[in-house]
Amino acid sequence: MFVCRSTARYHRIVIRNINLRAFASISYADAATSKVVASAKEALSDCIFPGASINCGGFGLGGVPETLLNELARTDNASDLTIASLTASVDDFGLGKLFAAGKVRRLIASYVGENKLLAEMYFGGKIEVELTPQGTIAARMRAAGSGIPAFYTPAGAGTIYSEGGIPIKYFSNGGDIEIASLPRETRSFQGKTFVMEESLPADVAIVKAWKADTRGNLIFRGTSRNSNPDCAMSG
Repeated sequence: MFVCRSTARYHRIVIRNINLRAFASISYADAATSKVVASAKEALSDCIFPGASINCGGFGLGGVPETLLNELARTDNASDLTIASLTASVDDFGLGKLFAAGKVRRLIASYVGENKLLAEMYFGGKIEVELTPQGTIAARMRAAGSGIPAFYTPAGAGTIYSEGGIPIKYFSNGGDIEIASLPRETRSFQGKTFVMEESLPADVAIVKAWKADTRGNLIFRGTSRNSNPDCAMSG
């Protein structure tokens, strides 16, 4: 896991080998046990690769690890990425930087309506968008960190979401669907229908926290408490 800080705000990357690094405006390099590094670039240097899956914390403009996302947009190894996040940010901010740089192959998100460039890319067949209920995304991330491979939820039951057919990718000619969502497994519990959802682990998870120490313990405050704690578990 990595913890990254810019000015007074902290950004955290969690990866599966549970190594932790941080970057800060104040150097902690003198401490032998510190996991702080000098920059976001260094924090990302050996964990990003073509085709990586990245879970990203934040909602809208709140709690978004923008310093790390800005660096990702400039990283040569960041390509053909699969990104999971509650929302898609806006043009030229947060995830919008990655879309503009052509870094993302597939986006898993709930609300994408504030990003005009993403809409153009989606309907132009330049990106895959997997629409998923917002709470389901957070729950899938949390399940990944809890060792739960799958779970059942009522969200989306009896709709096109569970029945399949939502456009994920269009052909570049516009209008025709190249990839559509598949039907999801459902099951009845106490007379109600539930949809089975698989957990959502990632190669890398990036989050934003209010405060951190050199051992990687984080405090989330305000809007950073939206999906960041769940996201932090999933990498």
